[in-house]
Amino acid sequence: MKDIRRLFRCCGPYRWDMLLGMLLVMIETGFELVIPVMIADLIDVGVANRDVDYIFFKGIQMGICAVLALLTGLLYARFAARAAYGWGARIREAEYEKVQEYAFSNLDHYAVSSLITRMTTDVTVLQNTVNGGFRPLVRGPFMLVMGVALSFWMNARLALIFVICAPVLGLILWQIVRRVAPMYTRLQETVDHLNGVVQEGLTAIRAVKAFVRGEYEEEKFQTVNTDLMETSRTTFHLAVLNLPAFQATMYTAVVCLLWFGGGMIRTGSLQVGDLTGFLSYVMQVMNSLMMIANVFLLLTRSLASARRICQVLEEEVVLTSPSEGETQVRDGSVDFENVSFKYRRSAKEYALRDVTLHIRAGQTVGILGGTGSAKTTLVQLIPRLYDATEGAVRVGGRDVREYDLQALRSQVGIVLQKNLLFSGTIRDNLKWGNPEADDETLWAACRAARADEFLERMPEGLDTELGQGADNLSGGQKQRLCIARALLQKPKILIFDDSTSAVDTATEQKIRTALGKLTDVTKIIIAQRITSVIHTDQIVILEDGKIHAAGTHRELLERDPIYQEIYASQMKGGEDYGSEAV
Repeated sequence: MKDIRRLFRCCGPYRWDMLLGMLLVMIETGFELVIPVMIADLIDVGVANRDVDYIFFKGIQMGICAVLALLTGLLYARFAARAAYGWGARIREAEYEKVQEYAFSNLDHYAVSSLITRMTTDVTVLQNTVNGGFRPLVRGPFMLVMGVALSFWMNARLALIFVICAPVLGLILWQIVRRVAPMYTRLQETVDHLNGVVQEGLTAIRAVKAFVRGEYEEEKFQTVNTDLMETSRTTFHLAVLNLPAFQATMYTAVVCLLWFGGGMIRTGSLQVGDLTGFLSYVMQVMNSLMMIANVFLLLTRSLASARRICQVLEEEVVLTSPSEGETQVRDGSVDFENVSFKYRRSAKEYALRDVTLHIRAGQTVGILGGTGSAKTTLVQLIPRLYDATEGAVRVGGRDVREYDLQALRSQVGIVLQKNLLFSGTIRDNLKWGNPEADDETLWAACRAARADEFLERMPEGLDTELGQGADNLSGGQKQRLCIARALLQKPKILIFDDSTSAVDTATEQKIRTALGKLTDVTKIIIAQRITSVIHTDQIVILEDGKIHAAGTHRELLERDPIYQEIYASQMKGGEDYGSEAV
């Protein structure tokens, strides 16, 4: 329940809607509980004495109570809906804001599909609990207490049946909840798996079609879909057992009441109207118990969802800005001092080991290495996307952990290995680098990245709409737009993570020439092709997370066998080196 209480803090202004809804439910229930007393008087006084005026008077009173109960019920529905959906919207907003604060290492804890489920399905479960369970949660206990009290007031002997039925119903409910509770957690995890398969299949739909793997994907989806179906069926098969169990108990109680009540009427110790009113209270009490049982099942499921949501909200953010962190980056110098790094503290192997590297401000540095040599990991430490496990990374002469994160990252532009563009216009995407940039500035960046070559052929130019994932652009066009976006940021350090792999050699040469004019910017280029780094001030070769060698192209070509092998395989086309992956 602490998770539910934690999430109720997100109610904000909708807390008053909940309180008002609770008050309206109590008023509605009060009107309904008065009606059985009126029925008893109508039968015992009006019908017994054949007093038509009294019967009409009581009938009008009952009608007024029914109308007032209806009106308060309708008002409750309005306020409950506002409270439920407003609360859900604030929870989603809180989750999304929290995820934006996450470091990469925090995001590593969750699959994307799981985060989506926690922001959609799990929140919907909580909304349904409030929308569908708030009324019986308030109404059930109130009606139960008042109904039992009025039943004892009308006839204490008959009311003893409740004392027998209550423990039976409590035992049934406890057994059902005990078995169903862990199943709800399993159910939400199964939804995670289903969302993961759907997301992966739709994202990679072109690859699926290209490799004719449609049937395989259908079978994979069928597996997780069947798993969800079976889990849901088992869970709700047990959950709905409370209804027949409660009805059996309720109707058994009614039969007992009719049996013993009929005997009391024969002996004259009970009137017919009292038994009729008493039966009304029995039905209300039993219905209230059934409501409470359903609320318990709703709460059981909502507790599982609340725990999953709270895991997101309570995740400790690994990387945070220091209080009064440095806001000015002096220059673009980068220093790695005995840096070692592993993605998890519990990991046995380091991704990077004992890296010492000094890059002067304004230098252009190339990084080569085989797949898995930790090239990307190395540069991710510069803008503090991850923190070094051991050693220190310095930018502008200061440890990156001393900087305000926003100030540091605004001075480190990254063109990622995977080109990420968002739906919207090209202008919208470019302005991620500089929201205040005018058209002249945007076109200047596009010319430097050689994106103007294809933008000028587009009828709408910068206002061309991009689809999801910019699927209406080629890989090379995406890369050039990403480079232009990074240039608009005007950072002191520019990192290119294999960002010209889809660009032809001539265009790459033009981009490299344009970048060479940025003499006050430190440029770090991760590449697979030697031609991308051959003219840099320094080339660093990584091997298994360590610096194997560093130097200029000429120095490495003279003394380093790995570089010689790479050069021979790429520049000379030697048969002996063709199998090497760089």
